[in-house]
Amino acid sequence: MAALDTIRTLLPRELRRRAASLSELLALLPHVKNPLVLGEMVPSLARGMLLGQARLGESASMVSGHGAHFLWSYDSDFPELRELYRQAKQSQWDSESALDWSLDVDPLDPERALLPRSFFPVEGLAAMGVTLSEAEQRRFIHSMTAWMLSQFLHGEQGALFAAAQVTESVGWMDAKLYGSTQVVDEGRHVETFHRYLATKLEKLYTVNDNLFVIIDALITDPRWDMKFLGMQIMIEGLALGAFGTLYRLTREPLLRELLGYVIRDEARHVAFGVIALRDHLARLSERERREREDWAFEVALLMRNRFLVHEVYEEWFEGSFSRRRWNELVSASPGMREFRSVMFARLIPNLRYIGLMPERVQRRYEAAGMMQFFEGAHAAELSGERLLAELTHGPSTLPPSE
Repeated sequence: MAALDTIRTLLPRELRRRAASLSELLALLPHVKNPLVLGEMVPSLARGMLLGQARLGESASMVSGHGAHFLWSYDSDFPELRELYRQAKQSQWDSESALDWSLDVDPLDPERALLPRSFFPVEGLAAMGVTLSEAEQRRFIHSMTAWMLSQFLHGEQGALFAAAQVTESVGWMDAKLYGSTQVVDEGRHVETFHRYLATKLEKLYTVNDNLFVIIDALITDPRWDMKFLGMQIMIEGLALGAFGTLYRLTREPLLRELLGYVIRDEARHVAFGVIALRDHLARLSERERREREDWAFEVALLMRNRFLVHEVYEEWFEGSFSRRRWNELVSASPGMREFRSVMFARLIPNLRYIGLMPERVQRRYEAAGMMQFFEGAHAAELSGERLLAELTHGPSTLPPSE
């Protein structure tokens, strides 16, 4: 492994990154048990991991082949979704007036830290031969926070497109009505996260390759339920956990207030997913259901790798030590361990509830260290207010301050 790291250092910078992405992709392949799932994801993997389309410019095009589904009766036949639609209408908020954008945000102020220093202990960097001064440590935490919020922003844009596609292709009027509110929510989230990054942190990172692969696979898939599964259950579910971790740990008032509003929305979005998909998935054939079970697991692995923060490594430490050693450092850091733990605590109960975790795939989640969350509460049981109360008063392995 060390010899490979040495060889990679001889390559031009972009080829070195592509080689590292390919190596990490190949490491995932032994976990893929369903060749059909792999075959379906190959185009997205090639565009994201090998061609690096996310880094080629300021935009990317994706072609989707789904159809629009019109209903001429306009009947209400899904009471749970109709109630969710009513709640969504009453819960709309305007970021212009709901948030106090006049608040001064200093990303380097230790009294209002974006994240506690314990989130990513810099002692681990010393073992790599890198010592950061006090000022550099604060700038490093600023970079880590900006990277996370940047990925939230890119994920929200993917959610905006997926919500629009599902709204036109799903077969229930109540789902279409609720979906229309989610399109508005996602547009508001894109606006809000971008404004905070642009005007308060003044730093924006490109979309992570793993996240690009998942968004590309969802947007280009013609099946509405796969878009729904990927976005509502996987990306939105994991994002809900990630938002929650940052909400609990940050001492920056505007960011905390912003995240509180977003968490309330996201709790409804994930509930929409589990309510709509549970009955639908039960009616699929055995082959179709197995494919979705396998697909959900592969995406969970990709999402876990999404949070290795390679873009920060490239900015700060590339050339000082290997990307492999950075991966080990990030994976072992207390903050990132809690980050992943809370994310999957939201995801796994939802997969169980909608019927995508039979015994045959539970063994894979167990090997990946995710089964400890199996008995947790699913999204239909968790309101945004309950989630925020748990985040404020619940247990954690990290202190919320320096």
